[in-house]
Amino acid sequence: MTTAKLFLHGVPDSPAIWRPLLAALDLGDTPVAVPALPGFTGPLPAGFAATKEAYADWAVGQAEGLFAAHGPIDIVGHDWGALIAQRTAMLRPDLIRSWAVSNAVIDPDYRGHRIARIWNTPILGEIFMALSKPAALAKGLAGQGMPADIAQEEAGQWANKDKRRAILKLYRSAKGLSFDHDWARDIDKLPANGALVWGESDPYVELAVAQRFAKRSATPLTVIEGAGHWAIAERPAEVAAALHRFWNTL
Repeated sequence: MTTAKLFLHGVPDSPAIWRPLLAALDLGDTPVAVPALPGFTGPLPAGFAATKEAYADWAVGQAEGLFAAHGPIDIVGHDWGALIAQRTAMLRPDLIRSWAVSNAVIDPDYRGHRIARIWNTPILGEIFMALSKPAALAKGLAGQGMPADIAQEEAGQWANKDKRRAILKLYRSAKGLSFDHDWARDIDKLPANGALVWGESDPYVELAVAQRFAKRSATPLTVIEGAGHWAIAERPAEVAAALHRFWNTL
């Protein structure tokens, strides 16, 4: 049976960020789910708290649905989607054949990047969100390696106030990006079948974080030389090759 795949995007992205990689992966008839994080492409669902725990529970639900139809799944995450993917694998290893993450890991020593600290700060975060304009965001994302058409699409969603609210709630639930007091304590619960794929020049989560995690956990690490935070879209053929190599070992 072909193993179903679940792809989880990060911040400030949407499922659009996976298009180049999905094309490069050429998964054929493989069941694939590429959901949007709640609130990121539409209104926040009523009662959805938009905390990291709420998103992890939501992702478990996504994994349960795929598992019920197809058996153990391969979960792939980027940025916040990587953190949520790892947490899903910790909480429900019975649903997971493998996990693979790009440019973010649950690490006890990482303390977040500058923008994460701004978003974590009441009032300052709201001011930042109010002053952030789609045109500037599109230019910034494209300047960091995201394909220009996807950068425009992602930036266009910035007009969704619920998305900006959800991002602030998410980062504040993680105290910026600090996991030493909770999720990082469960790293030993991660299934062994994991892999890291990293853009070498990521300005948000430096390569040293990936190297430290790989060494501590004996997780294989593929470095995409010259790529940045969005290596999955900037260099999709190389990321796809790394994922296929990994999946072929299972």
